Parts: sequence; C-alpha cells; structure tokens
Amino acid sequence: MDFDPQIFLQQLISVDYLHGAYLSIVVAVISLVVATLIGFVIALGTTSNSRAAKGAARLYIWFFRSIPALLFLLIVWNALPQLLPMLRQDWYTPFLAACFALGVAEAAYMAEVIRAALMSVDEGQALAARALGLSPWRVMQKVIIPQAVRIALPPTGNELIGLIKYTSLASVISLRELLTTAQVGVSITFRYAEYYAAAIVYYLVIVSVITLIQSAVEKKFLWTSQVKPKRSAFGFLSLKRGVTS
Repeated sequence: MDFDPQIFLQQLISVDYLHGAYLSIVVAVISLVVATLIGFVIALGTTSNSRAAKGAARLYIWFFRSIPALLFLLIVWNALPQLLPMLRQDWYTPFLAACFALGVAEAAYMAEVIRAALMSVDEGQALAARALGLSPWRVMQKVIIPQAVRIALPPTGNELIGLIKYTSLASVISLRELLTTAQVGVSITFRYAEYYAAAIVYYLVIVSVITLIQSAVEKKFLWTSQVKPKRSAFGFLSLKRGVTS
C-alpha cells in the first residue's frame, strides 16, 4: 500500500486533527499552570527551615518522580471515583482528569526547577532588601522571583514541550487528543503512514511555535551588562558601560 498524499493532506486540514491539537495544547498549558503553582509551594518547602515542611516536600518529589505518569493517570481516572463518590458525576471528564493528573505529577519536576532558580539568587540581595524594611513576602515578590523567573524559563519551556507529548497518555482514559485522533483514523482506514505523518506534522508545528514564543519571552527577561571600549579624543581607550535588555 503506497503513501497517498491526498489522504495525508486531507488529515492536515481535518477538523478532527485541529480539535485534537487544541486539546493537547490546552491540557498541557493547564497542567503546567497547576504544576507551577504546586511546584512553587513544594520548592519553598524544600528550602524551609522546618523539618516537617522539608520532609513533606521531599516525600512529594520522591513519590511522583518514582511512579509512571501513565499509572497515576489511570489511578486518577479509574481508582479515585471508587473512593470519592462525587467523582462519579458527569462533570468529572477525561479532560479534567488529565489536567489534574499531569499537573500533580509534573509538579514534582517543576519543584526542582523552581528550587534551583530560587537558590541561584544571591542571598545578599534578600538580606539587603530585609535591611531596607521589606517584609519576607515583599522580598520574595520584588527581589527573588523576578530574578528566579529568568533562570526558570528555559527548563519550564522544556517541561511544556514534554507535557505536549505526555498528553498522548490520556488516550487510555478516552481523551481524544492529537495522537488519539490519529489512532482512531488508523483503526478505521488502516492507513498508518498518512495518519501518523499528519500527527507528526502537527507536533512539529506546535513545538516550533512554543520554541519561538519561549525565545521571545526569554529575551524580555534578559538583562546583561556590556563594557564597550571607546576611543577618546586623545587616542586613548576608555570604557563605556551599556545595558541591554
């Protein structure tokens, strides 16, 4: 069976593929937001002076880094409704289950990213801000977080790209994201090459767009000091300091 370009092009502009790609992106973005919020709390716990907070944070990271995301996804969709009757209602959809499961599991990795970013900020800056009378929260908000964001952006972008691909795991709970859309088409037509090739193109486009957005955002948070030599009127070199953003 030869590759049929017409079938391939039909899938590229198919509404089903567009909807599947949209679901993959939305689930990945929501999961990353959930993971970042939880991960920030966990990261603060790992750097806390409280042994209980530090132990709980380390336990969370150890647990979710140890179990497969697919297993936790199945637990959230199949096991939790058996334990919690409220999850047996119609509002509990595969979409919500996927966002919750991937977000909670990803939080263990985001916690390490955020912890490393927070620790990269010089402690002297926090002490100086405290000496000026700022509260601990204001120090975190005005001094530490703006600098930590710049450090955390590249690995966070990588995590988002990873989540885009991890959404394919949600096919086991009947979420019709991008890969599931391709598999449904294959099960009907047995045209493996055309349907999977269309899915590849979608993933390549999505990741490329995210990479471009990540690069643009990183430039907004980039600040460097450059020392440029400038020749004076007498022929001697002098230094001119410029700041680029």
